Amino acid sequence: MIVCGDDALSHRLARELHEVYGEQVTLLVPARPDEPRTPAGRTGRALALFGRVTAAVTRTSGTGAAAGTPGDGAEPTGTLRIVESAEADDRALTDAGVERAAALALVHEDDETNIRAALTARRLNPRLRLVIRLYNRKLGQHLETLLDQAAAVAEPGLDPEKLDAATTVLSDVDTAAPGLAAAAVAGTSKVVQAGGLLLHAVDRPPVAGQAPDPGLCTLALLSATAGDPAGCEGSERSGDAGPRLLPDDRTVAAATGRAAVTLEAVTPAGPALPAARLAASALPVASLFSRRLRWSLAGAFGAVLALALASTFTTGDHPLHAAYLTLLDIFAIGDPAVGEPTGRQVLQILAGFVGLLLLPVIVAALLEGLGTFRTATALRRPPRGLSGHVVLLGLGKVGTRVLARLRRLNIPVVCVESDPEARGVAVARRLRVPTVIGDVTEEGVLEAARIHRAHALLALTSVDITNLEAALSARAVTPDLRVVLRLYDDDFATAVFRTLRTAHPRALTRSRSVSHLAAPAFAGAMMGRQVLGAVPVERRVLLFAAVDVADHPLLDGRTVAEAFRPGAWRVIALDGQGGGSGQGWRLRPDRLLAAGDRVVVAATRRGLAELLGRGGRDDHGAADNSVRTGRG
Repeated sequence: MIVCGDDALSHRLARELHEVYGEQVTLLVPARPDEPRTPAGRTGRALALFGRVTAAVTRTSGTGAAAGTPGDGAEPTGTLRIVESAEADDRALTDAGVERAAALALVHEDDETNIRAALTARRLNPRLRLVIRLYNRKLGQHLETLLDQAAAVAEPGLDPEKLDAATTVLSDVDTAAPGLAAAAVAGTSKVVQAGGLLLHAVDRPPVAGQAPDPGLCTLALLSATAGDPAGCEGSERSGDAGPRLLPDDRTVAAATGRAAVTLEAVTPAGPALPAARLAASALPVASLFSRRLRWSLAGAFGAVLALALASTFTTGDHPLHAAYLTLLDIFAIGDPAVGEPTGRQVLQILAGFVGLLLLPVIVAALLEGLGTFRTATALRRPPRGLSGHVVLLGLGKVGTRVLARLRRLNIPVVCVESDPEARGVAVARRLRVPTVIGDVTEEGVLEAARIHRAHALLALTSVDITNLEAALSARAVTPDLRVVLRLYDDDFATAVFRTLRTAHPRALTRSRSVSHLAAPAFAGAMMGRQVLGAVPVERRVLLFAAVDVADHPLLDGRTVAEAFRPGAWRVIALDGQGGGSGQGWRLRPDRLLAAGDRVVVAATRRGLAELLGRGGRDDHGAADNSVRTGRG
């Protein structure tokens, strides 16, 4: 396995493949040409990146030869080596062993760099399994088709069904956005799209003295501790008090008074709506006029209607003719009612007064409508009476996708961004989301976002100290505010959470890491299985993957109940894109899994490794990746 990149995601992905799946991993990192190619010359960022690698990791020089390996180049099983190169070109990929590699992950932050390296790698090894990190989703769909076609042309004799050169394009931001949004809003359902299906998972609050409602099935039991998960709490090292992923029915029945994450519904996915058409309806036509002006217009319309009805009863005219005459009188273009009955003359005078009152209302409506159209493309300010909203700090890659996710859930949001040219500012303007442009560390910025009335704070900037300062400032205003932080340094994160929990025991604090949520999905794709999504369960991750039953002896020929491995994996649905037979997408416990079925499996990281036949090591003494935090 080869991983190309030099950020938190590449580091986590390499460790995931090495420690969980026991793979031989080569980490190809960029090196500046003017720096010496020795460990001592690495930057502080690289030292922080690789300083936590376990003793089993074998460091190498820039040539790529593993230290301590035999002279013929043979490598011990499960090693991780590091190769440095200025860029991922032909020479660097050849030195990393791309021609004999099984999979290559390109996880640079720059889309162009990943695309260029993917085209080069496909030319060097048509059978190579590619996993590419791209932010542009539409471009990713076209790239998958292009690279698969290139592999088929280069190897025409390969069976398309068994072609091991599959290309998977993933976005770490898209993988993490649902978890970040759910962490900020209590009760938000977690939705994973599995081919033609939608899997709905919900958090069920604890009920004193009662076991949690299992729904369709219980995916996880949350921590039994009363405190908010921090440090080892909420991770694998919590013991029986920590979260239990994929418990059996006996464990669920015994977990009285404990919160749970359950699978509530499995529904077919409807046709996707075009994003451009949805965005086009963002113009607030219904709010062209203020409430006071709308009431004035309604009053004028009522007066016209009353005069028309009075004219009908007084003169005996047809209602349409009476309304016509009334409008002529209001706009002062009708003939004087000289010589006509007194009632008609009185009504004409009253219509004239209504016309005088209506004139300023029409002028005000024109001015308000013109002002609304002029500001339709401008950023909105937070309304004065806004409350119960989510304050979102940072409109970069992560913040933009989380904003879109929250708006799809109809959750009110106020954004804060220091850079007016950030990529998410245009999205906020199009969605008509109130946005405050300013540095969150400056006085008055959080107050302008109505933090004192907010439900939660999502601090998603790329600077740890900025997120921490914003959280402390918000807690000073609202002590019980729900806070979700994005922090990189592990020790710093642990100290922050324990301190905030002690200072504000009634408030909820969450940490979510983009790389922590995305790395298992990337690792599963490199192992040749389509990982459909990842759901955070406190400080652990539950994966959803599509699996062909024919390729797995642990599934083939077994019933759904027999294929269930508590704490490891569970078959929860029949993939809507599979060709297997069955009663729709839901599976009964006695349903026999056949070779033609393609099922959706919920699995832990190590459970997925075992299901893939890699025999993930049960290394409880090793450092737990699930409690790490970092930037995506």
